Amino acid sequence: NVRLGGLGPDYEAVREKVEKLRQQKEYAKQIKEHNMKNMTSVQRLPAKPKVTTSVSRQKALEYAKKIPRPKTFVTRQPEEEAKDEKVLPQILRRNHLPQIASLETLQDRHEKEKQVVAAFRTLHIL
Repeated sequence: NVRLGGLGPDYEAVREKVEKLRQQKEYAKQIKEHNMKNMTSVQRLPAKPKVTTSVSRQKALEYAKKIPRPKTFVTRQPEEEAKDEKVLPQILRRNHLPQIASLETLQDRHEKEKQVVAAFRTLHIL
């Protein structure tokens, strides 16, 4: 028995699918009601208060108190160095920079490096 499909909708197949879905929903409803009845008849155990987390925290804090802390290496500065650090920003704010003994050598080096850069630029390397 072979039945070929037609051009219109297949109402029988749609009815079968709808009936199957209705049966599934009915079955799910019955199972839900059965489970609800069983849950009410079973006595629930009282929930334990979560004291374990606070106890474990207390243990961890006690342990942390007993561990020796690592030594920090902080060098104390003499009073003169502390005064110099306070004076230096004041000097920089006034635009008075201290004279460097090798300032002339640094300026000469800067001029030479400027010439080298200019030579590279003429060769189109930079």
